[in-house]
Amino acid sequence: MSTLIELTEDNFDSVVGTKGICVVRFWAPWCGPCRAVAPTFNQLSIDMKDSATFGEINIDNANNIGMKYGIRSIPMTIVYKDGQPVDSLVGVASLTQFKNMVSQNL
Repeated sequence: MSTLIELTEDNFDSVVGTKGICVVRFWAPWCGPCRAVAPTFNQLSIDMKDSATFGEINIDNANNIGMKYGIRSIPMTIVYKDGQPVDSLVGVASLTQFKNMVSQNL
């Protein structure tokens, strides 16, 4: 079962701004690589649900968030720690690559 939070412009700051680690995938429905990485990111959220909060945001519906964080390429995954971006990954990645990125920031 998915543990992903669907982020919007309304809830983004409150979810990402919580204490601890929050991992966010920026995507769009027309983006082929975004669709390709979705199952891997979903599995990451299941495997690491006790270590971090996981969310995803459709940038087509959240232009202000995309501009605020300078999202120019998708898929983009950003790790936030206590509300601040601390790491990012652009493009498709393996489950191992995602896990390593999250683990390094715990």
